[in-house]
Amino acid sequence: MTVNTNMIHCSQCGTQMHVSAAACPSCGAPSARAEDTSSNNPFFWYKTVFSKYAVFSGRARRKEYWMFVLANAIASFGVGIVDALINGHTILSNLYSLAVLIPSIAAAVRRMHDSDRSGWWILLPIVNLVFACMEGTRGANRFGNDPKQPLK
Repeated sequence: MTVNTNMIHCSQCGTQMHVSAAACPSCGAPSARAEDTSSNNPFFWYKTVFSKYAVFSGRARRKEYWMFVLANAIASFGVGIVDALINGHTILSNLYSLAVLIPSIAAAVRRMHDSDRSGWWILLPIVNLVFACMEGTRGANRFGNDPKQPLK
């Protein structure tokens, strides 16, 4: 049996795809080869989470989750300042909160999956915080491949 070295598996859904693919043909997740997972720019990770807007399957490493949280806090602060300067009401802040609600929940669910836990744990805030800080399981688990491991 020969191994096709031109094929990799999607880190989100496990679908087999060609190494040159920029995104998974099944779920649309960016290819790990196409992502710069070493980026320390929080807005790179913010964009990454938004590219998986309502993807609740797969895994999110700590860096992806916490950089998204940081970028979201910065953006929320900025929108709040603009809101206060423009009209003194919270219309823009409310719209922004509504826009980031689903990606925030999806990222938190994927973060739980990284430690091989059900996404339902996000309903318990203190436990969720502890689990979100813990390192994910090494290697593949029932939710997908390890996002820290290079794809073979």
